[in-house]
Amino acid sequence: MYNSWGGPLEVAGMDSGAEDNQSRNLDFDRASVRSLEETQQSWLLEPKKQKAKPQVDLGCMTCSRKLFVTFLSVLFAASLIVGLAILIWKVAPRKHHQQPPLDNYTVAFQKSLLFFDAQKSGLLPPSNNISWRGTSAMRDGSYALGAAPTDLTGGFYDAGDNIKFGFPGAYAMTLLSWSVIEYAAKYRAAGEYDHVTNIIKWGTDYMMKTFNISSPNVQTVFAQVGAGNESMANDHSCWERPEDMDYARPAYAVSAGPDLGGEMAAALAAASIVFKVSSPAYSSKLLMAARNIFSFARDGGKRSRFVTGLPPGEQVFYNSTGFWDEYMWGGAWLYYATGNSTYLSLATNPILAAHAGANGGGPWYGIFSWDNKLAGAQLLLTRLHIMQSPGYPYEVTLQQYWNETNTVMCSYLPNFKAFNRTKGGLIELNHGGGQPLQYVAASAFLSALYADYLATEEVPSYNCGPYKFPVDSLRNFSRTQIDYILGKNPLNMSYVVGYGDKYPKQVHHRAASIPKNGVRYGCQQGRQWLYKDAPNPHVIEGAMVGGPNKLDQYQDHRDSYGQAEPTVAGNAALTAALIALSTVTSTGIDANTMFGAIPQSTPSPPPPPAPYVP
Repeated sequence: MYNSWGGPLEVAGMDSGAEDNQSRNLDFDRASVRSLEETQQSWLLEPKKQKAKPQVDLGCMTCSRKLFVTFLSVLFAASLIVGLAILIWKVAPRKHHQQPPLDNYTVAFQKSLLFFDAQKSGLLPPSNNISWRGTSAMRDGSYALGAAPTDLTGGFYDAGDNIKFGFPGAYAMTLLSWSVIEYAAKYRAAGEYDHVTNIIKWGTDYMMKTFNISSPNVQTVFAQVGAGNESMANDHSCWERPEDMDYARPAYAVSAGPDLGGEMAAALAAASIVFKVSSPAYSSKLLMAARNIFSFARDGGKRSRFVTGLPPGEQVFYNSTGFWDEYMWGGAWLYYATGNSTYLSLATNPILAAHAGANGGGPWYGIFSWDNKLAGAQLLLTRLHIMQSPGYPYEVTLQQYWNETNTVMCSYLPNFKAFNRTKGGLIELNHGGGQPLQYVAASAFLSALYADYLATEEVPSYNCGPYKFPVDSLRNFSRTQIDYILGKNPLNMSYVVGYGDKYPKQVHHRAASIPKNGVRYGCQQGRQWLYKDAPNPHVIEGAMVGGPNKLDQYQDHRDSYGQAEPTVAGNAALTAALIALSTVTSTGIDANTMFGAIPQSTPSPPPPPAPYVP
């Protein structure tokens, strides 16, 4: 039995003690009942309450139904507005976020690489960028003079003609490789790394066909393919597209060539550094070839300039004036590529340095070109001195090279008037001669590169005698000269074809000047295009022409080859200078790759001084 509150109500079976307890509990229960009755009476006497408004129970809270409906209405309206806005944003045309435009130097250097594609000889791949060029000169090497016939297809035509010159061609590949080693990050940022390394490989593949690369005792090397002055019909007397050549193309081998061999060693060694990571087997092949051709160059019984082995009529085009600078140049590059201190000992030999003119002086001192590598070699070895000094016994000569590098850089500044300048501001490094821009571009590259060397080592200035100049003065020189080439000159003309609104239209170039229209124009028929007063039918983008005269004047006529002809040597210098000045990325030079093969060791201390003898 249970009471009204749910508890048990038991009355049976209780003893007397229990009854007493029950009696007391009943008294307590009666009091509780009276209290309950009083409470009920108080409820009845309270005033009547108003009817409660409708509510909604949300579980965690209770709110007015009207407020809840209002909230839902507002939420629905807001969702509708947001959804409509998103729909409009999705379907409405809008501008996409774009990368900032490339700086002028980057745009120009991308074009400058196209020139090398236009200069390719041999079997062209389908990926070649120049639509108006095709396979050519597939019999090169079959008519050989001075050595057995061999396959000499490939390589680059030198300029507006169809001759392949080994000496300036090797120099061009050395410069391109140097620029890649120093500025690989910039090439990659601009999307041109694969392009430039393919160009280098096209050149080095050909170079390794010109001699027996596996022999430590090279006997001959082919220095030139194609004739300029030694036959009735040749690459200079005829005006034909490379694809249409039908005249003899002799290949000239020489049995001596310290200048040619030294430059080829530099090119192959520098390229071996470029390909060391991406293609180790090819890099090793290049390095073997570099060592062997340098041995040919250093042969004591073969120390006569390579041009002496050419017919007299062919000696005038790239007549090297010496070979000691190529010894320094080739030795320096082989040291960087191999880490063999024998090459460094040669490159820092005081006697060799004196023969190369490293003590300064002369009208051509400080002029870096296909003929004179001294300024480049000194800067290359200055890099070693200021970044990773090898110590004794090299330091004395390396310090001299650093001093001379400063002297060369100071000579470029207008403060010292070492060279004349045109009224438009172009430095006259070749003393008013033809093809001025290739010398200017080469010096601009060295100047910008030296600035980056000093900046990497946090050197704020350099010495010009008793004066100090800030490092940025080097960049200012480079910028002013390259800006002149790109159009900041009295004629407002860009001397790089295809860059800017105004540039040379009648470039002295056989392939670009003859239309590709299915008609073959023979040796003399093609000359109509040489003298035709009209723009070339093909724009040879990226080609830097020879440049203006000392009065800042330029004659845009095809037969003015001194001003209107581009060269691979000039374009290589231009490309190197442009990539040095490019701001496509803030990354500077690669300070480490150049030293990859050099063993990390503590320099040997100098010997103690001789005992004092009274």
